[in-house]
Amino acid sequence: MKAEGIQAASWLLIALPLAGAAILLLGGRRTDKWGHLLGVAMSVASFAVGAAMFVQMLGYDAADRRRTVHLWDFIDVGSFKVGMDLLVDPLSISFVLLITGVGSLIHIYSIGYMAEDPERRKFFAYLNLFVAAMLLLVLGDNYLVMFLGWEGVGLASYLLIGFWQYKPTAATAAKKAFVVNRVGDMGLIIAIALMFATFGTVGFGPILGTGAEHVGLASKLGTGTATAIGLLLLLGACGKSAQLPLQSWLLDAMEGPTPVSALIHAATMVTAGVYLIVRSGPIFEMSDTAQLVVTIVGAATLLAGAIIGCGKDDIKKALAGSTMSQIGYMHLAAGLGKPGYVFAIAHLIAHGFFKAGLFLGAGSVMHGMKDDVNMRHYGALRAVMVTTYVTFGLGYLAIIGCPPFSGFFTKDGIIEAAYEKGGTSGAILGSCALIGAGITAYYMSRVMFMTFFGEKRWEDDVHPHESPAVMTWPLMLLAVGSVGAGGFLILGGFSDFLEPVVGAPEHEAGFKWLTAPGIATFVLMLVGAAIAWRQYGSRKVPREAPKGSFVTVAARKDLYGDAINESLLMRPGQWLTRLAVWFDGRGVDGAVNGTAAGIGGTSGRFRRVQTGFARSYALSMFCGAALVVAALLAVNVS
Repeated sequence: MKAEGIQAASWLLIALPLAGAAILLLGGRRTDKWGHLLGVAMSVASFAVGAAMFVQMLGYDAADRRRTVHLWDFIDVGSFKVGMDLLVDPLSISFVLLITGVGSLIHIYSIGYMAEDPERRKFFAYLNLFVAAMLLLVLGDNYLVMFLGWEGVGLASYLLIGFWQYKPTAATAAKKAFVVNRVGDMGLIIAIALMFATFGTVGFGPILGTGAEHVGLASKLGTGTATAIGLLLLLGACGKSAQLPLQSWLLDAMEGPTPVSALIHAATMVTAGVYLIVRSGPIFEMSDTAQLVVTIVGAATLLAGAIIGCGKDDIKKALAGSTMSQIGYMHLAAGLGKPGYVFAIAHLIAHGFFKAGLFLGAGSVMHGMKDDVNMRHYGALRAVMVTTYVTFGLGYLAIIGCPPFSGFFTKDGIIEAAYEKGGTSGAILGSCALIGAGITAYYMSRVMFMTFFGEKRWEDDVHPHESPAVMTWPLMLLAVGSVGAGGFLILGGFSDFLEPVVGAPEHEAGFKWLTAPGIATFVLMLVGAAIAWRQYGSRKVPREAPKGSFVTVAARKDLYGDAINESLLMRPGQWLTRLAVWFDGRGVDGAVNGTAAGIGGTSGRFRRVQTGFARSYALSMFCGAALVVAALLAVNVS
């Protein structure tokens, strides 16, 4: 159905931040004084448009909330026809509000955080570009338009992670993120090509059954093809969402400014993979294998990220491990199908609030600690950074699942849904999620206690202080979401809102109180927090990290993810490159150069016959004539 009213102007959602990025990049130094304000204004304006579209959508019947906006014909070559079309439905508008809402708060926070940076104008241009690309990703009405946003996010993340290019570590981290994501992108590209070969189109409506032009998945898609497409889509999701085995870029991405970490890890880039899987749900539902692999990847990643978070003394990297783990929960829920879609998106939205608050809170701590990221140099900051302490604490309670904060409703719902899957797989997946909840409580309590409790461990020349209001007000607003977003969504009919897109589960997907998994999760949360208090809250924390157990050492080294990639991919790639260079030099070039040398040498030898002396030529003629006569005589005799 075509959009009307404010939804017909949904292109403004993308155009506003994109225009801000263009003005700031093309305007040059002339925009230095007010460029940051323009960047904030464009993001806030996009949020206002999104909010108006959401209100208009609520006025429609539930089954009538899908609207398409055709901008222009993008590709029209033979049977390959793709429009530059946007889709406004309950799923996309949920992401729009999260991206623009949390993104605008990050923009505002960045005014204070980047106040002394000489390239602040360029930073806000990149932030606007990132938001525009992410909005195109979630609003595209076909896989190709979505892919344009997908690649735009990759470009913007490269620019933001490597923003401080004078730091070799930042430049390396940006290249690493770009390269690793290209691996996942190849999976998405092949999946799109396979879908076009199968369906003759790449539109969501015809493929996924959300429009009148639906061609019918069952009639076009066999189980084998569905599995292949699903696994390829999962590969793309693993790259963007930093899931195993494409997670290695995520922790290195902390080299970018802290607002970048909040933007990438909370509301935008890492959530793209979850959006892709949920949006493509009908394809995954046709393949039990593809769904099982999604849940396995999610369960393995949520445990790996949690373990990594336990071993990090860098506050940002500890939170990065947490992001990896929480996105794993979302993938686990998405792989469960209809019973898990609502919890996956609800946890994604709640995570956007509390993780953005935690990252920006970490940035506030760094701001007051001369950019020191080592938590072993903190301690007792609750007395000197009260606002940061309270807002960070609310985000901490939300992420560990303490009732009645957001994570209690969303994460517990995922654990419950995993157990309800039944069978051996349900028991294993639910147990992994349950254990992950206990580890989450431990490593987040460790972060909380090392930073804000105990004795002060900073040097005498460090004078911690609260951040300015332009940085603390976004923290307060995000804290409100950390407290209430999860309960509001799960108890407020979010499943009914999403039902036109993700379908209705076979069993009611509402939150269940006082279940065995819920009680076990709460107990493990208390145990994890208690262990962390015993180790880091009630004892003196040394300024230098002890050696630790082999698990701690492995966690500090990101569970040897880089070493595995180097052994399996980098070194074989180097050997293959050297072999190719050798073959090119000795084989291809050797054959060409050898042929040329042979012809040149032969011609040189023949050239010596040409002496220029008449007697030599006469002798040659005589010898030749003698040979001809001898040959004729031999023929006649025979």
